[in-house]
Amino acid sequence: MMMREITKEKLEKYFSITEEAYNLAKKNIGKDKESAEDFLDMISRYISDAKYFYSKKDFVNAFAALSYAHGWLD
Repeated sequence: MMMREITKEKLEKYFSITEEAYNLAKKNIGKDKESAEDFLDMISRYISDAKYFYSKKDFVNAFAALSYAHGWLD
């Protein structure tokens, strides 16, 4: 079945997955702390953007911002 919309439930699931991965990444900073902090900053900013769009009920852009955050985590 093709998904034609981003539901609130799906978006909340992706918030949970992304924030969990972000918190794990923060706890496991390796040797290159400066580089890791740059990555964590970008991830944090995308999560913040996603929360902003979510608060405006703009689920498409919230999902896009979460996708970018998760991409940085990968």
